[in-house]
Amino acid sequence: MYRYDEYDRALVNERVEEFRDQVARRMSGELTEDEFLPLRLQNGLYLQKHAYMMRIAIPYGALSSDQMRGLAFIANEFDRGYGHFTTRQNIQFNWIELADTPDILAHLASIDMHAIQTSGNCVRNVTTEAYAGVAPDEEYDPRIFAEIIRQWATVNPEFLFLPRKFKIAVSSSKEDRAAVRMHDIGLYLYRDEEETLRFQVMVGGGLGRTPFLNKAVKDDLHWSEVLSYIEAVLRVFNRYGRRDNKYKARIKILIHSLGVDAFREEVEAEWLQIRESFSTLTDDELSRVASQFLSPLYKTLDDTDLKYGNHIASNDEFSAWVSRSVKPHKVSGYASVAISTKFPTNTPGDLNAEQMQRIADLADLYGFGVIRIAHEQNVVLPDIPKKHLFNVWLSLCEVGLALPNVGLVSDMIVCPGASYCNLATAHSFPVAKKVAEVYSIEEQLEVGDISINLSGCINACAHHHIGNIGILGLNKSGEDYYQITVGGAQGKDSQIGKVIGPAVSEDALPRVVKNITNAYLANRNDRETFHETFLRIGLEPFKMAAYESVGV
Repeated sequence: MYRYDEYDRALVNERVEEFRDQVARRMSGELTEDEFLPLRLQNGLYLQKHAYMMRIAIPYGALSSDQMRGLAFIANEFDRGYGHFTTRQNIQFNWIELADTPDILAHLASIDMHAIQTSGNCVRNVTTEAYAGVAPDEEYDPRIFAEIIRQWATVNPEFLFLPRKFKIAVSSSKEDRAAVRMHDIGLYLYRDEEETLRFQVMVGGGLGRTPFLNKAVKDDLHWSEVLSYIEAVLRVFNRYGRRDNKYKARIKILIHSLGVDAFREEVEAEWLQIRESFSTLTDDELSRVASQFLSPLYKTLDDTDLKYGNHIASNDEFSAWVSRSVKPHKVSGYASVAISTKFPTNTPGDLNAEQMQRIADLADLYGFGVIRIAHEQNVVLPDIPKKHLFNVWLSLCEVGLALPNVGLVSDMIVCPGASYCNLATAHSFPVAKKVAEVYSIEEQLEVGDISINLSGCINACAHHHIGNIGILGLNKSGEDYYQITVGGAQGKDSQIGKVIGPAVSEDALPRVVKNITNAYLANRNDRETFHETFLRIGLEPFKMAAYESVGV
């Protein structure tokens, strides 16, 4: 993974001391809350319903084992013993005291981490998939370009005060596992017929109250010009994006109002002006950044291991876990392990300090000390020899992390909702748990792979619009209600889900969701996925089934 250099450390340490002074002035009353607000947001600090929340950046979802232990230390020392991993590959601590925040940032700096640009109207954490660098279907390691973009965007003065927040994702796999289509800029990295690296640039994605998938503005951008083209996009956004209404300030609204062709013309004109003077990326620069990602010293292993095979054959629980959690690897004899953070043992996205420590230990003992955070709020150990998988499973069992449910109903993406967030209009965690509890593991396996996403408000932090089943929390006369969409999908064939009808009460929601999955089981052909069945039969059968026996 990427290693900080002296410039990175100097920048982060300077920001820590700067914020220490700002916190002292706020606590003494020298700064009002209104004056302090933009300063704390620049350091990832939010004032939530019960306490301050700090959002810490995990660039492109990559952590070292020492960094995970550092997060466990923060959880125990400064929070209530746990942290929450998000769909943006960040971690949030929800019970932070203001006086402690400089010490937290100092501790983060000591392990090469920070909270810079995890909030505010700037370029946020650049994301990619959790299997970057090890995925068999990958053209090139997207983390390298994600890091190049991160370095360029961090405290770039021209883009620290954009009309609205800005999110970029990079993917280089045949299957998009980074939800690229819902980002302000989505970058697909591929090789052309001459094996030259090029980008397809997609612009204008975003969910929230007006969901849009991004649209292609350039299909064959040479890799060396990716920064100049992103800069041209951001300059056009800075120039024309609305600043009078935050609900209409995202680039998706600008493209919707201009039309993608007119927007493309503006970007191309801007790019033409700046590309001559803009320093293009060189082979040397690409090599410099790539060299910071230490390539693991893989051993020569057989793709099959006798002991591993025997454990699968003789232990049904281990076999069930392998079928859901063990993912293919580009190197023979290795696998990636997806660790579910979900129901029934965990609140979605939450890990306690002991669990963080255990994952760090396993990364050191059996892998190369590397950990990834997935868009689905799960954790990935990317480089585990197959012969060690049984021991990994046994260790995860001891801390409640060996759930065989990755990709199933209970592996829901869920935001914190009204439990913590003062923007939320309804609860998320307890309601999602009720939905999961109406399914036995056998019923979940019968449904198979499905994405269910539940957001506590219209801001859509759980990306409910692109869940196969999306659930949006609303508040009606002081009571929680839930609006349901069906047919959403992420990936290269992303789709925004369609609302099935009236919102339902918290009590009715589990039955309605189960009615929808029952309709899928009744209508699917052979090995069809939920989305494939939806595309074939349409919304109506799901709509008709949803409200049966729930009094709507």
